[in-house]
Amino acid sequence: MDDAAVIAALRARDERVFAELMRMYNASLLRVALIYVATRAVAEDVVQETWIGVLNGIDRFEGRSSLKTWIFRILTNIAKTRGQRERRTVPFSALERPDAVPEAAVDADRFLPPDHERWPGHWASRPEPWPEERLLAAETRAVVERAIDELPPAQRAVISLRDIEGWSSDEARNALGISETNQRVLLHRARSKVRQALEDYLTEAM
Repeated sequence: MDDAAVIAALRARDERVFAELMRMYNASLLRVALIYVATRAVAEDVVQETWIGVLNGIDRFEGRSSLKTWIFRILTNIAKTRGQRERRTVPFSALERPDAVPEAAVDADRFLPPDHERWPGHWASRPEPWPEERLLAAETRAVVERAIDELPPAQRAVISLRDIEGWSSDEARNALGISETNQRVLLHRARSKVRQALEDYLTEAM
């Protein structure tokens, strides 16, 4: 179903469509909520509040964004409020001015620039070949997940939406309320740090 059909069904209080929408987005909503709040229990509360907000607000939805973006924007607004209570949320200054956030040392020359035509943020030159079994090991995924968890909140938010949830640039920046430039800078920094962590780990096996 396209957005128009789903919106019409939600306005008609079609429980089957609502249940399918929940099945489609619940896991992603929970992952995004965990960017802003400290515990899974709170994140689950945020997701539940989000669905209540969807039902309460669907009649006022004007279609200025996709339904998906609107749902996740409701979630991020609720999650930010809950995160502020727990003092664990993405600072607005970090989202609006990523250059104002102190950065850990990362050799930017190791990676292509964020505006590269074909491979933004990729390694400028490929590292030495890594053992295949090392690359495919489950522990490698844990290294990546840990590297993402250790990122500054704004960078973690952007890379989670773009590279874990598979969002487009427009979807991510609209959900987070940031400019395209800031989204690109935050994503480039986040990817660079994660790739550096992965490279450091994999080269240990050589």
